[in-house]
Amino acid sequence: MKKRIIIIGAGPAGLTAAYELSKDPSIQVDVFEATDTPGGMCKSLHLWNCIVDIGPHRFFSYDTRVNKLWLEVVQQDYKMVNRFTRIYYKKQFFLYPIAPFDALKKAGFRTAAQCVCSYLKEMIIPVKQDGSFETWVMRRFGKKLYQMFFKTYSEKLWGMSCRDLDDDFASQRIKKLSLLAVIANAFKGGKTTHKTLVDEFAYPLGGTGRIYQRMVEVIIRNGGRIHYNHKVQGVCVENGEATSILLNDGKTIERCDEIVSTMPLTDAVNSMRDVPDAIRGKVTKLKYRNTVIVYLKIDSTDLFSDNWLYVHSPKLQMGRITNFRNWIPDLYSKNDYTILAIEYWCYDYDELWKYSEEEFIRLAATEIQQTGLLKNNKILDGFVYKISKSYPTYHRGYKNDIKPIEEFLQTIKHCHFIGRYGAFKYNNQDHSILMGWMLAQNVLHNAGYDLWTVNTDYDNYQEGSLITQSGLSVKKQH
Repeated sequence: MKKRIIIIGAGPAGLTAAYELSKDPSIQVDVFEATDTPGGMCKSLHLWNCIVDIGPHRFFSYDTRVNKLWLEVVQQDYKMVNRFTRIYYKKQFFLYPIAPFDALKKAGFRTAAQCVCSYLKEMIIPVKQDGSFETWVMRRFGKKLYQMFFKTYSEKLWGMSCRDLDDDFASQRIKKLSLLAVIANAFKGGKTTHKTLVDEFAYPLGGTGRIYQRMVEVIIRNGGRIHYNHKVQGVCVENGEATSILLNDGKTIERCDEIVSTMPLTDAVNSMRDVPDAIRGKVTKLKYRNTVIVYLKIDSTDLFSDNWLYVHSPKLQMGRITNFRNWIPDLYSKNDYTILAIEYWCYDYDELWKYSEEEFIRLAATEIQQTGLLKNNKILDGFVYKISKSYPTYHRGYKNDIKPIEEFLQTIKHCHFIGRYGAFKYNNQDHSILMGWMLAQNVLHNAGYDLWTVNTDYDNYQEGSLITQSGLSVKKQH
């Protein structure tokens, strides 16, 4: 009898695990997905005869294992995209990554001088680090630049003061980045090596979701099964061992040799019996942020050149604007309009989350007009896409809450927790792919990878590579 592995969720982590595991003929893989399409937050949508993603999803990694797997799936069906992004602040568009002369021209001499002075102050009398995102960024950029280019956007995204946001978010996303590093990158010429600032990335011809559609095709060809529209209510644990899963319709899926969960970690733990009260108390402190994307169909093919923009204006609720016409021509074919994706973030209890589709479209239309990006072009149509629990929020000191939960989950036999939702980690796409790959190696070869360390010591690998238009290019040792 084949070893049966149940995977909850068909996002990047879950499908990567299923893709690798399905290659072994002694394993039967079953993936249970709550929606009717694969890809999770990295799925692509067909909208107005075009292809769009769930916001901007660039794939970029230095990890050779991840890059080889990605190329194995996509084959030659990708193009390199030259990234161009800006920051909208005080009705000005600042280049990102920062270009010193551009910033000086748009901010003005007085503001530029304040930025320099506040940075020098940090060099002489650094702000005391209290574990918050605010003091982490101020220490590396100065108070003025923090207020201009970090504070507002971060508070929109996370729904909390930057004083209450844990510095682990900064450590994961902008580690080793400082004002001097940004300026040095602007003047040195050539391509940057910092992941936050990379100016070129690989993109599948059919949208980001094409990677996961192809994984599904291989999984099914290998005998695996994908069960769409099957929402999992929880994991059943008996005597410290995961034995089955319970679906929302009340059906129990038995005979599970291994269970891989990418469902929200909080939902997974809350579904279990015999969880210590102390662990349940820790779980109540963990929260996820929701995303709402308003797609607007605009009567123009030449609005602006950015792939996406960060909206730092406190007067606008929108946080990010993606222009899909500036990615690859294959997304549009011969259609003579542009699709913009405008992102909002909120919690379940926020009034914004309760808006109707018409209210969201009206809000996005009003705010995009205020930026001046539409010029005199008309909005032809709108569409709203809502994602619940899309971002795990890192409240200050959250590691004191998540660590005991991790330790408890590690005591449960035959159950594994991966992915952005499942491991409560703010993963990039490549992090989740790596988690899925590592999980498969652990099951197939007893590799002993510690999945909880992904996206914490992620840069500690032995070899590096980059994806180029001609394939894999080996980088220097790390």
